[in-house]
Amino acid sequence: MSTDDTPEQPGASEQPGASEKSEAAEQPPKPVVEPVEPAEQTGRQRLAAGLWPPRVSRAQLIVALLLFVLGLGLAIQVRSNSESSALRGARQEDLVRILDELDGRTKRLEDEKQRLEEQRKELESSSNQAEEARKQTVEKERQLGILAGTVAAQGPGITLKITDPTGKVRSDQLLDALQELRAAGAEAIQINGVRIVAGSYFSEENGGVAIDGKKITQPYEFRVIGKAQDLEPALNIPGGVVQTLEKEQATVAVTRSAKIVVDALRAAKQPDYARSSS
Repeated sequence: MSTDDTPEQPGASEQPGASEKSEAAEQPPKPVVEPVEPAEQTGRQRLAAGLWPPRVSRAQLIVALLLFVLGLGLAIQVRSNSESSALRGARQEDLVRILDELDGRTKRLEDEKQRLEEQRKELESSSNQAEEARKQTVEKERQLGILAGTVAAQGPGITLKITDPTGKVRSDQLLDALQELRAAGAEAIQINGVRIVAGSYFSEENGGVAIDGKKITQPYEFRVIGKAQDLEPALNIPGGVVQTLEKEQATVAVTRSAKIVVDALRAAKQPDYARSSS
């Protein structure tokens, strides 16, 4: 018998799947991952998570808007009450002075209204309206000249004389006196030969006081044309100009007079750009 016909031994051939089993045996086992329970949150973390992100409903938004409008209205009301309460806390003397100033201004406006009405009636009833208009124009020019300081003026009023031996009176205190006189109805004012106009200013110069750049020395003398019955009380109110200056060891004298002359003049200033539109 030939050797080729010899049957193969069962153990001599490879068993199917033997290599796969060996490879699987060589791989390490996979680790088992256990589920991790979430850490317990603190109270602050739970509060933050509940507040943010905010969950706003439509109703809550409307309520918030209404509360904002209500708060804004209350703030405006409180502010207006605080402004109006400034007069409630004022002293009786200050309230009297304010009322006197308001009464004086009202009286002057009424007088001006009456004067203008009389002028209108004269123009309407005059046979020669052109001549009447010319007269009123001349009178208006004279009045404006007094206010502008280009013409002299005279009339009843007061003289305010401030003697300052210690040199403590400053320009702002003289300005306060001027403003008080203007508020009381002063129509023309002259201080130490300087005519006071709408654009006048006070300043400190070389240890003294200057008006519109012109230095003046004490005693400071105010010549004021106006109603003396209004001008003098305005200076002598408690805590007013006279008491303030006397605290600076200055001597203040207020004298009424039936005739005050204001003769310091200002040169008429020609405007550079403004021209009459008529």
